[in-house]
Amino acid sequence: MKESDLMPKNYQVILLQISNFSSGVGNSIVMITVPWLILERTNSPAFAGLVAAITALPAILISPIGGWMVDNLGRRAVSIGADLLSALSVSAFPIVAFTFGLSNSSILFIAVVGAAFDPAGYTARKTILADVAKASHIKLDQLNGIHEGFMGVAWIFGPAIGAFLISSIGSIHTFWVSAGLFIIAAASIALLKVGDAGKQSLQLAKSQGEKTDQKLSVGFKTLWDDKLLRILSIAILILAAVYLPIESVVLPTYFENINNPSGLGLVISALAAGSALGAFGYGWISARIQRKTLIRMILMGGAASVLPMAFLPPLPLLMTAGFFLGLSWGPYNPLISSLVQERIPAHLHGQVFGVQTAFFHAAPPLGMVLAGLSVEHYGVNATYLFLAIALSVTSIFVLLTKPLRSNF
Repeated sequence: MKESDLMPKNYQVILLQISNFSSGVGNSIVMITVPWLILERTNSPAFAGLVAAITALPAILISPIGGWMVDNLGRRAVSIGADLLSALSVSAFPIVAFTFGLSNSSILFIAVVGAAFDPAGYTARKTILADVAKASHIKLDQLNGIHEGFMGVAWIFGPAIGAFLISSIGSIHTFWVSAGLFIIAAASIALLKVGDAGKQSLQLAKSQGEKTDQKLSVGFKTLWDDKLLRILSIAILILAAVYLPIESVVLPTYFENINNPSGLGLVISALAAGSALGAFGYGWISARIQRKTLIRMILMGGAASVLPMAFLPPLPLLMTAGFFLGLSWGPYNPLISSLVQERIPAHLHGQVFGVQTAFFHAAPPLGMVLAGLSVEHYGVNATYLFLAIALSVTSIFVLLTKPLRSNF
């Protein structure tokens, strides 16, 4: 009897999603534990904000390099290595605390180093999706939806798990749990036995005499040369720059002003729940309607949901609009993944996904700064309305571009 006969059906999907979910929960726990640790030890919100801003930079700078590594060193190898290094980096917090003691500089250094490994692991798992779909005989659209859905669920439960751990075992010991989750993520990929479409594609291209330029800039050029992917990538950059400040600056300020922190949690949870549901439903939706129509539904649904939110209605209505906003945008990421997998040669998937990850992280920090200044000078209502209008105008502009008017 072969080893594969002892495994449950579609075990490749299960192993990949265990890795995806474990890594997502581990990262979301770290996301809230680091600022909590800083506030415990320094009582400095300014330093906590500085660390948050600086740790966002590695995703911008390292993501293209991580994508290059995925295409040149192997998908599974990079995924396993990134998660093991993430485990080591978060373990450094308690190790340093119990040996030398944590200082502001050591906290900042460990946080930045740890953030450098996440993009490579995230990109590697996205490239493995095509290999798992082939091995498990599952449609790629369906698997992309499942993958993004589980990531969304991880970011729903992760912060709550982190908060419980901080209150029960303390912030320092919470990092051990995150380290364990990253080890589980690495072990799951190590047990995954699938091919590597990237290596196969590269060998085929070379055998056919095609030029296989593996420079770091190839990912940027490949993405830019595809008009549809270029438009959608620019759109997600602008939408992220406009929307994420709403979630991280405008809504927290509003709920703090009315002294209702639980309301903020409910709205964010409604958004996340809608997004996860939309992602899970992508495979079912894409089998029934054209992608051109789906993109229209995503952009129009997002604009129709965010506008009523800008008027800050009563909490039940705000939560309902937030849920539909998340539901509208939920299929966007799996749709982008499917388009990259279909339109780009497999040996360039890592580099293109890496560039897209960098795009997604590049604009929001500037948007957050500008939103914060606007809230201080013009107030929450005016800022929210302006951002909602900007998001709606961007959506309409994208819908009018030539690549989105054609079939694909």
